[in-house]
Amino acid sequence: MQKITPFLWFNDNAEEAMNFYVSTFKNSKVGMIRRYGDAGPGPKGSVMTSTFQINGYEFSTLNGGPIYKPTPATSFFVIFNSEKEISEAWAKLSEGAQILMPFNAYPFSEKFGWLNDKFGVSWQLHLVTKYPDTTPDVSTFLLFTGVDHGKAEEAISFYTSLFKNSSIERVERFKAEEPGVEGTVKHAAFTLNGVKFMAMDSNAPHAFTFSPGISLFISCETQEEVDMFWNKLGEGGKTNRCGWLDDKYGVTWQIVPTALGRLLGDPDPKKAGRVMQAMMQMEKLDIAGLERAAKE
Repeated sequence: MQKITPFLWFNDNAEEAMNFYVSTFKNSKVGMIRRYGDAGPGPKGSVMTSTFQINGYEFSTLNGGPIYKPTPATSFFVIFNSEKEISEAWAKLSEGAQILMPFNAYPFSEKFGWLNDKFGVSWQLHLVTKYPDTTPDVSTFLLFTGVDHGKAEEAISFYTSLFKNSSIERVERFKAEEPGVEGTVKHAAFTLNGVKFMAMDSNAPHAFTFSPGISLFISCETQEEVDMFWNKLGEGGKTNRCGWLDDKYGVTWQIVPTALGRLLGDPDPKKAGRVMQAMMQMEKLDIAGLERAAKE
């Protein structure tokens, strides 16, 4: 199981978006689909949450209504080694999209493009033909802007200290003659519990920063693990209901016990409904409390 999963918030079109992404990228598949029941809060039968994979990199989705929208502060960086495959993926993703950087050759890439797709999710496509890696290779990309500019390196060190099996592969910093603040992160690559991430600082006048429209979902096996991530990531940030919090850098996380999925998937809709209602009343998720709700 992937320890950290990008979690995409949609307004009643999660299933359409998931199918679009699976049809866009090769070696992709739909995973779990959980639909709303009588207890709501969404329309009965509509997708509540789902998962899909792109080359083994797992994503989760939620139909949560119009409250949150994704921003380019969190995007998905996909490396291809086939010009045909990257061109096909770009052509499909660019339908109805907002182009942030045109699909073209750049000093740092044989071919690269950055866009917000028709669902508002941001993608960076990067061609590297000189390496025979399996493609597409996916990383979650964090862009530190506005009040968070200059904090990328600190954040990377903090995150890698929290998760087991984590490492910093590369940190490149802006030089004095480059467009950017000297010494801030030009590009970094790191892993958290084996999950690939990238990051950079940007001092450009962006009209966005991190948003709960894309959060990072942590699967926790025990209450002790839930408590640790909740306390560490929540310090200096802002906590919310249902296991959600914004850390001190503005990144949104969900700290969720694996028991929740099991309990919500109970074949008895009344049990699942009670668990849902109990979860909605919690901030930090409590496994014992969720199990009590299932047994009531």
